[in-house]
Amino acid sequence: MNDWIEHRRGDRELLGYLVPEGDGFVVHDLLGRPRTDVPVDWLVGEELLDELGIGYLADKWMLRLPDGSERPVRIAEVSRTGISLVADEYGAAAAVGANVDRFRLPWPAGDQLRPA
Repeated sequence: MNDWIEHRRGDRELLGYLVPEGDGFVVHDLLGRPRTDVPVDWLVGEELLDELGIGYLADKWMLRLPDGSERPVRIAEVSRTGISLVADEYGAAAAVGANVDRFRLPWPAGDQLRPA
């Protein structure tokens, strides 16, 4: 993953990565998931990440636990060192002072994390 090239918007906010493959680049979002199935041109990749933005990180997500059950979660933090999640049953993640379960996943995110 040393060859992953960061793409940032004008305010320097990280939007994702362009990963060299063949004559093009595979686009990856902040969770490290590929957003193109085939390599694309550099400018196409930048435009895709600009359009994607970071808003999807605020969406509700489902986390599959080792026992196969699922929990609704919100993403608290994403970096190449890992992904921090908080349980979000009934909007608990947004409640001030709520004692919510926390989870940590390795980066890039695997299939145990999916949009709700």
